[in-house]
Amino acid sequence: MPKTKSKPEPLSVLERDYPRIIVPPPGPKGREIVKLDKAHASTSYIKEYPLAVSHGRGAMVEDVDGNRYIDFMAGIAVASTGYAHPEVVKAVQEQAGRFFHICGTDFYCDAMSRLLERLAMLGPGKGKKRVFLTNSGTEAVEGAIKLVRSSTRRTDLIAFRGAFHGRSYGAMSLGSSKAKQRAHFGPFLPGVHHVPYPDAYRSNTGGVPLTEWALGHIHELFKRHVAPDDVAAIFIEPMLGEGGYVIPPTEFLQSLRDLCDQHGILLVFDEIQTGVGRTGHMWAADYFGVHPDVLVTAKGLGSGMPIGAIIAREDVMKWESGSHGSTYGGNPVACAAALATLEVVERDLMKNARVMGERMLAGLAKLKERHSVIGDVRGVGLFIGVDFVRDRATKEPAKTLVHDLVQQAFRKGLLLLPCGESVIRLAPPLVVDEYDVDKGLSILDETLTGLTG
Repeated sequence: MPKTKSKPEPLSVLERDYPRIIVPPPGPKGREIVKLDKAHASTSYIKEYPLAVSHGRGAMVEDVDGNRYIDFMAGIAVASTGYAHPEVVKAVQEQAGRFFHICGTDFYCDAMSRLLERLAMLGPGKGKKRVFLTNSGTEAVEGAIKLVRSSTRRTDLIAFRGAFHGRSYGAMSLGSSKAKQRAHFGPFLPGVHHVPYPDAYRSNTGGVPLTEWALGHIHELFKRHVAPDDVAAIFIEPMLGEGGYVIPPTEFLQSLRDLCDQHGILLVFDEIQTGVGRTGHMWAADYFGVHPDVLVTAKGLGSGMPIGAIIAREDVMKWESGSHGSTYGGNPVACAAALATLEVVERDLMKNARVMGERMLAGLAKLKERHSVIGDVRGVGLFIGVDFVRDRATKEPAKTLVHDLVQQAFRKGLLLLPCGESVIRLAPPLVVDEYDVDKGLSILDETLTGLTG
């Protein structure tokens, strides 16, 4: 069990001076940073809005001009323990004061060994696990591709439409979220096959039950395109992230587990966004009660420090010594951050994610009653998607509205991010409280009223 430590003091009523916009963003300091960035940065960066961060505390972010925001996006679900959590900061400072780096592929480090043990114990399902540490989610996916091919001696992979697994070649080959993420980068990894993701709101099943419909596409794939005994693994986000924050039926994931067992195919869960307490459980796998053979995670694992992991059954992670490695994966400072993060999440924040997630979903249900542009609200814990439509009957995506909503909310002091065709993802730091949730939803309500009347 995690050690008991004193929790950070909550912000007092007098300190709740956020959100506040004292100068229209970006202010003069922010404009200088934006100008410098635009002059020298790669043109591939997106930059959703001109936020130039100075610092933060909890779920509050302050920019360089003194504006303060409620954060409902956490740097794309990364800042799991919020900003400047004292236990995480202390762990990073103490490790940095000893040494920054030793290559964990070749040598030993206490922080790395303890993190390996912790993640192996936390891995979903029964039986012993082994762990490989990476610098990011993309690296974890790349390593998992190598692992499943090595373990099964099979070649082909199945992934899902709408999925996002990263931006390097193997991960990009598995992805099928937006064409612009793949445009002009081919050819891609051979042997990758895509099937539809079961989306209860947007899938057109023709009256066929959703799970039956989704599994039917895999059976059709086996019938016409690839023999099941050539498939090494099925990669799936147990809750679809970039593709629209979609929650599949539990029975679908259970059936997928059975299908993999039937054909000797490994099941890989990409929990880069859903892992480390975001759903109110350590893993989405725990929420569904469906356990993969391999799980990859990152994002919230280090509260912002760059670290990811591949967690696999011991009989799967059996590749030869030297067949995979990393110079920086398992960096001691990042490991220290991850150990502190896991302790805080397990002790305090999984429960908070459940409670605040229920509060947020209840508030969004009321907003749906008032705003006909909200077509669907879905989520588990603090992994919540709001799907916007031009018309509820046709479910036509309201793409322009979502863009305008994100921009206008930013100018009112609420940080949002879109995903899918017309979805706002709500993935705040797991430390949000009643004030953050209620005030943030109030700004969302006000912004929607201003845009739609």
